[in-house]
Amino acid sequence: MARCSWCGTDPLYVAYHDEEWGVPEHDPRALWEKLVLDGFQAGLSWITILRKREGFREEFEGFDPERVARWDEARIDRALQNPGIIRHRGKIAATVKGARLFLEIEEVEGFTPWLWSFVGGAPIRNDFASMAEVPASTPESTAMSKALKKRGFNFCGPVITYAFMQATGMVNDHMTGCPRHAEVSRLSSAG
Repeated sequence: MARCSWCGTDPLYVAYHDEEWGVPEHDPRALWEKLVLDGFQAGLSWITILRKREGFREEFEGFDPERVARWDEARIDRALQNPGIIRHRGKIAATVKGARLFLEIEEVEGFTPWLWSFVGGAPIRNDFASMAEVPASTPESTAMSKALKKRGFNFCGPVITYAFMQATGMVNDHMTGCPRHAEVSRLSSAG
């Protein structure tokens, strides 16, 4: 059995595939971090984000939404000087705004249950034999994207939200020939 072809042979990508991608995530802070990183990926490759992930974590204070929500323009300007992250003013400002929105959602209904509601609260298991079968977006990712945008989030189109859903285990899109397909399905059932 071979792992999903998208991760290639880069050790960082392989580790991400084998240890993280597709595992159901329910921690609200971890979900917010992943949503932010997927937003930073817009227009870039995921391996670029993975290579800078520790820089992002350091700059965004461990993705602590309460701390990031307090950032002002001077703090955004400071982040723009950090070569360890993607230095895009719009995406950094969207992260600050997203931290504030995260806190609002977390207080009222909970970020985790709100996001997981788009898949009915349980992972969707797909049985794709090849990457060619995997859609770029789905009705669920489109609904999530629209809801996020309605609340004020940016960089969260339906393709980004589908990648987010795949990465956080809301959708199991490991290929059926990948050893992780069955393993993630077991984790989904146990969770």
